[in-house]
Amino acid sequence: MKLLPEQWNDGLQKSQMPVPEMQVETVGAAGPVTPLDSTLQPNGVSLDSGGPQQPPPPLQIQPGTPSTDPGLPRQTWGGKYEFLLSCIGYCVGLGNVWRFPYLCYRNGGGAFLIPYSIMLFFTGLPLFLMELSLGQYGAAGPITVWKCCPILKGIGVGMLLVSSLVCLYYNVIIAWTFYYLGMSFQSPLPWSCEAPAYVNLCKNVSQNGSRFSASEAFWNERVLGVVYSTGLSDPGPVRWELAICLLVAWIIIFLCMLKGIHSSGKIVYFTATFPYLVIIVLIIRGATLEGSIDGVRFYLTADWKRLQSAQVWNDAASQIFYSLGIGFGGLLSMASYNKFDNNVIRDTLVIAIGNCCTSFFAGFAIFSVLGHMAWKKQVPVGKVADSGPGLAFVAYPEALALLPGSPFWAILFFLMLFTLGVDTLFGNMEGITTAVIDEIPLLRDWKRKTLFLAALCFGFYLLGLLLITEGGIYWFTLIDSYSTSFGLIIITLFMCLGIAFFYGVNQFCQDIVDMICRCPPWCAKLLIYFKACWVFFTPVLLLFILFYIFLEMYNTALRYGSYEYPRWGKALGICMGVLCCIQIPVWAGVAIFRESGTLTDRFKKSIRPLNSWRTANGQRDISSEVIDVPYTVNLTDQDYTWSSTV
Repeated sequence: MKLLPEQWNDGLQKSQMPVPEMQVETVGAAGPVTPLDSTLQPNGVSLDSGGPQQPPPPLQIQPGTPSTDPGLPRQTWGGKYEFLLSCIGYCVGLGNVWRFPYLCYRNGGGAFLIPYSIMLFFTGLPLFLMELSLGQYGAAGPITVWKCCPILKGIGVGMLLVSSLVCLYYNVIIAWTFYYLGMSFQSPLPWSCEAPAYVNLCKNVSQNGSRFSASEAFWNERVLGVVYSTGLSDPGPVRWELAICLLVAWIIIFLCMLKGIHSSGKIVYFTATFPYLVIIVLIIRGATLEGSIDGVRFYLTADWKRLQSAQVWNDAASQIFYSLGIGFGGLLSMASYNKFDNNVIRDTLVIAIGNCCTSFFAGFAIFSVLGHMAWKKQVPVGKVADSGPGLAFVAYPEALALLPGSPFWAILFFLMLFTLGVDTLFGNMEGITTAVIDEIPLLRDWKRKTLFLAALCFGFYLLGLLLITEGGIYWFTLIDSYSTSFGLIIITLFMCLGIAFFYGVNQFCQDIVDMICRCPPWCAKLLIYFKACWVFFTPVLLLFILFYIFLEMYNTALRYGSYEYPRWGKALGICMGVLCCIQIPVWAGVAIFRESGTLTDRFKKSIRPLNSWRTANGQRDISSEVIDVPYTVNLTDQDYTWSSTV
């Protein structure tokens, strides 16, 4: 028997509901009667055999076994600054330091800021707001949140797989950082020309004019050991120094996430702000170096003809996309711990624009020092500039080795890289743990969650050992190239289209207004702009990025240095991307199969929100909330006669 909440009697509250195991007896003059199926009047009065002259007999409830909630309540942020700093730390990662400055100088210097800004406003901001709003409104992780549209559950599963692949290789970067950080506590630095191992090498380089440097030799021989491997099929033994560093890195991640956002939310006060301090110090120090102005000029000189190249626009869109961390599930998970009335539009503007400004100013810290190195070596700045690990572990350490007091600057730089990497890994790990724990609420118990987190970190550590073998850099490059390639773009494209056309863009905008409560006029006007982006501009730009990725994948061979990957290696990378995005049709098929009726009916039912949607935030639709009430009441013929006369 079903009742709507507004039909409950004042004396019977939700929290006092008996469980289905409870049995009810009606007591009349003849004693207990065997219960039969019946109806209950809206005012809560039951009908019995006592006739119309007698008042309705009371219900006597025999206690049964109470039901227990298998999961503990979800955590919430200790304050709004914890959420802001966590998101800023998650978005401001290694790509801001080692990828954006390189892309900027390669794609026309200051002219690159034009396509970069356009992609920010038409792709980055709309998708960022969508992911934050979805997580905050649903108060659930990347998988559970799709009860708003069950047919799209595969998007959450795909996000989980993408985050897992990223966590697998991202902590290897932190292990490299640990290794360099440990080696920085000595003078001279072991990758400098003053180091005994590379004195002769530097002399030969200066005589022959070779570009091969001491820092490059240290990176390839001492750190990676890649000179002892022939390629992807020859990984070789594990580098035990890196294995120890990787273990320490995962232990730190485990300890920082042990209490969830209650622990990581406090740690980000340091890890999210320390990189800004280091960037400011490096900019000030770089400005005092000879030749730094040449590096800055090289970084910002505008080449307007480069804007005619599609490569420039693709690089701008890709950098915005990956820099903001869209589609990994981390943003959605962190927003799910927000209070329901948090202003997500304000947070989106602060975090996204702050992240892009950080990328721009980090370029001054990088190129001022690289300009000094180019001046000292009497070569153009373009010959010493690099991106990715090549910048962080070869070019920039070499430049730091030329500075007075080089160990201090090296320690400062690698501490910055460590905090940048840890914050990003916090977000990805939060996306994984939140997705699993929301699906299995039993894991919210502290002991179970500790065991789950320990098993997860240890599993990632074991899998990551492949990436720190002598040929591990080849596997690292393969996973890095394909784990966040077309699969991630397809996942985000379906998220945008699904919310806009299945869930409904008008309903989604109304959800945002409901969360903000007192929506300022500027918020309402911005929603019109975001609505246009979600429906048209953002999907079109995502399709452009996807087309260019497939075109580049077909025409360009994957390389690391002079090594060209074999076909089976490239096929393996494509399988990684397919594994992530194929979850969308698989779980859509499951959602349709679970429904009943014709195929059209099943599809319509699978795109409707579940009744449990909105329960986490107290905005549940009362009209659709039907509660099973475990009462059975006996009726006789006299009851029907009495009810008809009343």
